[in-house]
Amino acid sequence: MASDLDTVRVLRALFNDMPRAPQGLSHDATMDWIRRSMTDFPGGELAYTIEHITRNSLLDIVLRLREDGYLKDDQAFDQAVKQLETPEGRKTFADWCINAQKSVDATARLLNRAKRAWHEPAPLFIADPASVRRFIDGRPTGPGALFAEYVMRDDVREIGVFETEPEAIHEFDWGFIAEEPGGWNIYVAEIWRRGSVGHFDRMLGAWRLETTHALPRGERRAPHVPPGLTEDMGITRFCALSLQTQTWPADPAVRRWVGEVFITHMLPVMAARALDENYDFPAQVMELN
Repeated sequence: MASDLDTVRVLRALFNDMPRAPQGLSHDATMDWIRRSMTDFPGGELAYTIEHITRNSLLDIVLRLREDGYLKDDQAFDQAVKQLETPEGRKTFADWCINAQKSVDATARLLNRAKRAWHEPAPLFIADPASVRRFIDGRPTGPGALFAEYVMRDDVREIGVFETEPEAIHEFDWGFIAEEPGGWNIYVAEIWRRGSVGHFDRMLGAWRLETTHALPRGERRAPHVPPGLTEDMGITRFCALSLQTQTWPADPAVRRWVGEVFITHMLPVMAARALDENYDFPAQVMELN
């Protein structure tokens, strides 16, 4: 399996020349900086979005090849990482592997759908009502044992995820939430222990599955997401998923929804699906990502 250090090396190679917001900016200043970066990117906002999607796809492919393919060889992996540092190298690599990746995905999807019955994993955890109530009331616990475990990881320290201390930490028995101006970053212990990066796409797919009425056989109604609350792939903060709000402090109704609906009902199911390698997300859900 690809190590966390492998993941960090590939991340740095793929995103070394993408613009990153300076640390210490306010929420509004950060949003303005992001908008300017997207507008000023060669080709505009659409090109910026496509570039991010492409590099995230390459990340998934490289890590799979590191685990199961020819990149298990250390020398071949070192060469691939070096190749991914330049636009020309990324294009050459993508041209070589994109067709194979499509074939692998299609085959895996067919195999999963050939099973006798749809496999629905049990929720990863049961949310503690008292802890959820504390989050809704805006009473952070502060850093605890799980936060300490996370920040001591070599990849977390090397990347500098928490060089700037979050505004607040809410720790639960399943992980913790880092609260910052503009939203919440969700860190699930079982996900980071298995390699956070490999589950970015799957966690976003799990969110889409819950919120787009795309569940198999339509047995559940998708929850109503409050206006102004949006999701973001956790790659930028090395977390499972980020939830962002248009205003800060967040509307109390939005905060209550995050506690009562997302943490209590959605997140346990989403995390279980993301961690289950045999769980097959519908193709239309993954395409939304």
